[in-house]
Amino acid sequence: MFIKDTEIKIISGDITELEVDAIVNAANNKLVMGGGVAGAIKKKGGKIIEEEAVKKGPIKIGEAVATSAGSLKAKYVIHAATMGLDFQTDETKIRDSCRNALKVAEELKIKSIAFPALGCGVGGFPLLATAKIMAQEVFRHIREDDSNLKEVIFCLYDKEAFDVFHKGVISYLEYITQKLQNGPFTTVDAIIEIDEGIVLIQRSNPPSGLALPGGFVDYGESLEEAVKREAKEETGLDLEDLKQFHTYSEPGRDPRFHTIATVFIAKAKGSPKAGDDAASLKVVKLNEIENLSFAFDHKKIIQDYIKYKKSFS
Repeated sequence: MFIKDTEIKIISGDITELEVDAIVNAANNKLVMGGGVAGAIKKKGGKIIEEEAVKKGPIKIGEAVATSAGSLKAKYVIHAATMGLDFQTDETKIRDSCRNALKVAEELKIKSIAFPALGCGVGGFPLLATAKIMAQEVFRHIREDDSNLKEVIFCLYDKEAFDVFHKGVISYLEYITQKLQNGPFTTVDAIIEIDEGIVLIQRSNPPSGLALPGGFVDYGESLEEAVKREAKEETGLDLEDLKQFHTYSEPGRDPRFHTIATVFIAKAKGSPKAGDDAASLKVVKLNEIENLSFAFDHKKIIQDYIKYKKSFS
């Protein structure tokens, strides 16, 4: 399967035999290569790999460094420290070591990388848990970063591990990319209180009608960051005294697709002025709401807000 332009593969085989730019060693933080994957890499590629690694150690658990690959078919070995010499690992250590291995791969500007099951050998971490942790980190890395990687391989030595990783990586990523991306989508709206009224915009895009300032939450944004940004873009106002009012999730509330909106009540600084995303803007008294036409379910939201205000009067 692909995430953006990067192919994700699950294979059964010997990682030391792969012709890729880099293979990952599930290392200890001293970078001494004993048994397991590390021992197999040293046996096949030569002691020079360990000698070069040890000179770069010790490193913090969760960090990663690269060395040459000796006589292996790969160009580099990326040593990802999933544990110390006590052989104890956990979710955070595996997550950090996978994330930092990917960062090292980008620094090397390589196109292909192969991972073993990090932390599942002497570390004894459950295969399925590791598969999902590594899938999450690969997905995050490719989605968030401008990645050079064109191929990410998970190489498992036996059938049991292969079957678990196929479910934990491929099936999991297919669920994220093919089902979750269809929504519901997260949106925010702002009830901006000004001069005994609230700010409304006339939408310039369909669905038409009056609406509360708001829009979609961008990847990497908090709800609070998103509502401040949208309000600034649409009204020129800087929000302050933000308070969450209510979340609206009815599947038919948005005629375009299923959206879940968190509505905020806020004060504002500045003079309201329609931005690029709004055809016009006005401050409307609450007693004028019933005679106006709104997009989405924004009339109901404002009616709920009016009831909320009256409960304090």
